Amino acid sequence: MTREAVLVKEYRGGMLECIHNGHICIVDEHGTIKKQAGDPRFRVFTRSAAKPIQAIPGIRAGLIPYYGLNEAEVAIMTASHRAQHHHVETLESLLRKTGLQEQRLVCASALPLDREARSRLLREGGGPRKLYHNCSGKHLGIQAYCKMAGMTQDHYNDPAHPVQREILAALANLADYPAEDIRLATDGCGLPVFNLPLSSLATAYMKLACPDRIEDQQTAEAARSIASAMNKHPEMVGGSGRIDTLLLEDDNIVAKGGFKGVYAFSLRKERLGIAFKIMDGSEEEWGLIVLEILRQLGYQNSDTLQRLREAFGGIIHNDEGWEVGSSEAAFVLE
Repeated sequence: MTREAVLVKEYRGGMLECIHNGHICIVDEHGTIKKQAGDPRFRVFTRSAAKPIQAIPGIRAGLIPYYGLNEAEVAIMTASHRAQHHHVETLESLLRKTGLQEQRLVCASALPLDREARSRLLREGGGPRKLYHNCSGKHLGIQAYCKMAGMTQDHYNDPAHPVQREILAALANLADYPAEDIRLATDGCGLPVFNLPLSSLATAYMKLACPDRIEDQQTAEAARSIASAMNKHPEMVGGSGRIDTLLLEDDNIVAKGGFKGVYAFSLRKERLGIAFKIMDGSEEEWGLIVLEILRQLGYQNSDTLQRLREAFGGIIHNDEGWEVGSSEAAFVLE
């Protein structure tokens, strides 16, 4: 059995209600494990944490000048967006510039994840669209690359498609992990999803923050452009109140979460890559765990720490906004 660490404890009415176990890995600029909790090599599915890396092949090949893309449009390619107004405007701009057809996207039609945007849409008589799916930016970026490169847009989600083979190679390169050892399954949006050690995901994120550690210069420039766009347009990557957006407001941090409790971020000045997995798949604890990791690392940006405390400070509220419990980080990095 893999040794799990207790990451977070939750209390209601002063009584223990939930325990969230998991694994944390922190690597330095050489990919060496420096800090950990649980098993730093536990294999995880990347889920949406892979999105910045999935954008690399297209950006590397010249997607930005070819279509005249701006940085907000690059950022939305990495997003798990909430289909808020500014997200939809940017996605529709991508459709116009690339000439792609929304109905050819593999991702399912959906309603906006943002409650206010969803309510407004329904009041106005609108319904589900593929563009509202939180992964639609990623799909548009991949399809735009296929169109530009003369690859078929059909079955672009097939692991054997040239674009998917190129994405896998890019991930293997950044993760310092053999492509043949990365296991594949199908993500919620229909694209291949990658399974690899937590330490390898942390290494890939370290290189997103420190692209000088990427040997191929075109790949390094693509990683730099993608991470810069995420920092300049954090509102595109997540949405109002989302931890991705909050962290990316700090230009020292590159961050992106994935479904089922996986999260990855990196620190430029400290040259560290960090990834963790909550084993029960919960996301509510991400902010508290990130805050505690930064605290234990002695992170110096007090503004970021304060924003995290205000947003994810460990107070549990019910649907009416009453304070009904608390949560606390329970791990010590070794």
